[in-house]
Amino acid sequence: MFRQVKADLRYFPGRFAMAWRIGVLAALMSFVAMFYGIPESAISCYLILFIMKPDAVTSMIMAVAIIILVTVVVGVILLLLPMTLEYGPVRMTILIGSSFVFLWLGSASQLGEVGSIIALVIAFIMGLVGYAPTGEIATRAILYAWLMVASPMLLLLAFNYLFGRSPVMLVYESLTERLLIAEAALRDPDISQIRQVRLQLLDDQNDLAQRAMFVKTFHLGRGAENKWQPAAVINSYRVLMAISELAETLPEAARKEMADWCSVAAKQLKDRRIPEIPVWSPLIADNEVASALAAFATPDDKPLPGGIKIPFFAADALTNPAHRFFALKTTLASLICYLTYTLLEWQSIHTAMITCYVAVLGTTGETVHKLVLRITGCLIGATMGMLSLIFIVPGMDDIGQLMILVFIALLFSAWISTGNERIAYAGIQVGLAFLLTVLHGFAPTNDLDTATGRILGVLLGNVVIYVIFTHIWPVGIVDSVRSGIRSNLKNLSLLAGLPTQARMQVTLQAARIEQSVAKNIESLRLVPFEPKYLRPSKEEYQRLAEILLEIDIACRVLFLPMERNADDHERLRALCSTDLVKAEDRVNTDVAEVKLPPEPLAAQDALRRSLIRLEGLLK
Repeated sequence: MFRQVKADLRYFPGRFAMAWRIGVLAALMSFVAMFYGIPESAISCYLILFIMKPDAVTSMIMAVAIIILVTVVVGVILLLLPMTLEYGPVRMTILIGSSFVFLWLGSASQLGEVGSIIALVIAFIMGLVGYAPTGEIATRAILYAWLMVASPMLLLLAFNYLFGRSPVMLVYESLTERLLIAEAALRDPDISQIRQVRLQLLDDQNDLAQRAMFVKTFHLGRGAENKWQPAAVINSYRVLMAISELAETLPEAARKEMADWCSVAAKQLKDRRIPEIPVWSPLIADNEVASALAAFATPDDKPLPGGIKIPFFAADALTNPAHRFFALKTTLASLICYLTYTLLEWQSIHTAMITCYVAVLGTTGETVHKLVLRITGCLIGATMGMLSLIFIVPGMDDIGQLMILVFIALLFSAWISTGNERIAYAGIQVGLAFLLTVLHGFAPTNDLDTATGRILGVLLGNVVIYVIFTHIWPVGIVDSVRSGIRSNLKNLSLLAGLPTQARMQVTLQAARIEQSVAKNIESLRLVPFEPKYLRPSKEEYQRLAEILLEIDIACRVLFLPMERNADDHERLRALCSTDLVKAEDRVNTDVAEVKLPPEPLAAQDALRRSLIRLEGLLK
């Protein structure tokens, strides 16, 4: 575990650039909040840490979307204010109803985590209204709540417009990294180099593809860049996919020539130039790696193949009770926390309710894993904050010094949060706990009572979430993995049905399967965080892992340009309708070994072996 954490904290290109921007934005937001008297500046700074993305365009789009949604919500609440101010039951009904609706939308639609933010804003406003003695004060409190969200988003918009990282350059950097990895694997295709290629294949392709699409849509590049980059992203994935399967079988002279071209092309990309189309020598026979490299460098005006259109609502939005249970459990947890600090008249622990909206995920294992990260990050951030209040803040006499302190703390926090998802949320929590401890009031203060109350509130929220999500309608990771396996089998069948010459479509479909398999494998690794009664048996865990491995093998074989067999396609279609019974419920759990020639296998033989193993593991 410690080796993994150490690896996740290492430097990678772009990490420091992202971290210092978040630190500067948080420092600027703390100045704006204190200068203009905006309450809850810690939450405003936290939203920057939560929303900020590596490229400027994505960050700006997210900021605009949140401003619009929060403005609409606040407008509706102002219309309902007379009823909510005078009648407590109406206020509670709005809090509970809106919380359920937006949390359900976040689970059952593409709204995602934005739904939790909107639910949090409404709950926060309803809490403020409950303390307001008059309508005028309540209106002012609601407008301040809007300002609490809108001001960091407006600041984020302005900062990214001036100092944000260009999606064009980020795409160039990613393509350069892929070519350098390809070069290393072609020069020396040993186990370690091929492993680096496959790790790159498992990285999320969607973010890079989205940046390239922004470049094309908003014409952010120069000339041919706008159309070349989206196609180059797909073709670079095709290059790595081909190398992962074929590098060891290629002649050394051919590998060297292609590696030399990758080296030259990477230098051209660093200079923001589209690589020159390769002209291969007679040494290089027609192979998928050479074809992929040529396609990568070729500017293509043809429209890209359309991916699968994802509807706003999930297919099971109305039929799957898990979405409703998720919304109900989170709403119940937030209501318990709200009633706790209201009845105790201990406003400092109102962070318990905030915790409920930002610490939950779909499955119990994911939620508990996030809670572990949250508690760990909370303790680190609270320690940093308390030490600052005791030793640093008393010596401060202006906001500028506080801004420097916030910048340093958020630089450390953002360094963690910009890493792998295994530890990213701990970094967000380090920043939030530090901000809640240090930023309260409108000037530097060393009030330890408020800081202590806020940290206790975070811990209380974690305890409530843990108890509810492990005892009321718990959702096991294994159910999510089984659902992912069914989806991957359908995608495999679609991949087998694609014409082998449609290389871009084949690449897109293979990438979709590869990343889904990686996501499901990562989910299985979270099984130890679940209560014992939710965990699958050792046999079932091993079987699901083997199924995912075979799906990955079949995907990489089907990616290769080869003669497609109609029987293989039919066998895959039959597997899509197979019930994933538990290992202990199967009559025979033994998987027959397939007698095939020694490695390397022909593509058809490798696919046949993989299908036979899948049939044995699924039935």
